[in-house]
Amino acid sequence: MNKKSLVGLILAMASASVVAKQAAQPIAIAIHGGAGTIEKSRFTPEKEQAYRAKLKEAVEAGYKVLESGGDSLDAVTTAINILEDSPFFNAGKGAVYTYEANHELDASIMDGRNRQAGAVAGVRHIKNPINLAREVMDNSVHVMLSGQGAEEFAKKQGVELVESDYFNTPDRYKSLLRAKEKLKQKESGTKDYQAAHQSLPLEFKVGTVGAVAVDKNGNLAAGTSTGGMTAKRFGRVGDSPIIGAGTFADNQSCAVSATGHGEYFIRYNVAADICARVEYQNKSIEQAGKEVIFGPMYESGGTGGVIIVDSDGNISMPFNTKGMYRASKSSIAPTFVGIFK
Repeated sequence: MNKKSLVGLILAMASASVVAKQAAQPIAIAIHGGAGTIEKSRFTPEKEQAYRAKLKEAVEAGYKVLESGGDSLDAVTTAINILEDSPFFNAGKGAVYTYEANHELDASIMDGRNRQAGAVAGVRHIKNPINLAREVMDNSVHVMLSGQGAEEFAKKQGVELVESDYFNTPDRYKSLLRAKEKLKQKESGTKDYQAAHQSLPLEFKVGTVGAVAVDKNGNLAAGTSTGGMTAKRFGRVGDSPIIGAGTFADNQSCAVSATGHGEYFIRYNVAADICARVEYQNKSIEQAGKEVIFGPMYESGGTGGVIIVDSDGNISMPFNTKGMYRASKSSIAPTFVGIFK
């Protein structure tokens, strides 16, 4: 065999090896629409069917991106956009109200290839906050932008803005009124705010959407978007836009998106902790997720759940609440949609 033929053979073998590796690489996506006091008794059959249909729509849309050869970041944003555009979930269109009857939205996204990340906090006119978080990651020198500055950046990047009343929904407003009534019953002065807010039922403190995915190249990504906490005050920011707390992705370990009582997820660095256990302790995502979600955070009062995916296409979705809106699909497992325990 002459030298030219040998080089051609080597290149052909290398190309075949790459194709075979990509064919063997599983693709997978998991999504969540929030965790909390989600009881079957509160759902009519029609309502349950509507929620399940929307979750299925989102996970199928994200999976279609992966199946067509798209990357994990695009799959994550595609799925989250569908959830943000639905009034069913506390993100985008369905965002809860602040104490002053406004809407302040947060989001973040992370690329597992290089730990690049983008986040926004306290934005009021961004139709799809996850898209702005992606712009921050791709086209700014920062990781997190907030408030008016984030919206100025959005205008420069051509991100879609809406009037604040776009986020108004009757059910969320009724929740605000109920929350404020409960707070007034407990508050006797400004110093009692902390105790009063802690007395609110779990349903007022949780609600988020998110997605995690692995693509044909084995690259991981995670994203999270939220309207925050009902009746939140003083510019409160939860875990969703905080890299390491509500969102984390690293190809060396896994991708995580969290939902729950954000203050606890921040204190216990939940998303990054799960990935660290996978990378440094060689634990499965199932074991690592359960240890964190049912560990010291839970024992101290932290409630919620996470969705996790690793580069092998494994998926885990542990939660310590009565329910979590969730769905998943991979090349090694069929579509799953769940709401209750």
